[in-house]
Amino acid sequence: MARRLRPVELDFVESAPLRLVFAAEAAAPPKAVYAALADDVAGWPDWFTGVSRAVSTDDGRGREVRLTGGTRFAETVLAAEPDERYAYRVDTTNAPGLRALLEDWRLTPAGGGTRLRWTFAADGPAPFRLVMMLARPGLGRAFRESVRALDRRLARQT
Repeated sequence: MARRLRPVELDFVESAPLRLVFAAEAAAPPKAVYAALADDVAGWPDWFTGVSRAVSTDDGRGREVRLTGGTRFAETVLAAEPDERYAYRVDTTNAPGLRALLEDWRLTPAGGGTRLRWTFAADGPAPFRLVMMLARPGLGRAFRESVRALDRRLARQT
């Protein structure tokens, strides 16, 4: 059953009780990376580990995402700054333990490519935060693998 989470705004990325920050570099330029994040939401399952379905909703102001295993998220896009930032909060989910969740993608030029920084900002009870801290290495590995897969996908498109 989907539960409504606490609606947070962009400043939550700095104040969340749990902040996991990951970074990686892609050979593709920021414009291509941003387009994959924000404009080709339906393409996320092709490169982001664990995403089985993603659709843009409300003329790009929202997203519906399903993970392998059945976890579902209905999200609101809070920042869509071409070639620089893409951020969204989860409004409803069937994931246990979450009280609030915001994901923030920052893109900066790195030579001819892009440095991606993904911040997973969340709130939940202490057991949830502990589990997420223990999962940090796996999330980091999944993020890096996903960036590599995105890079391969973008290279094939050029």
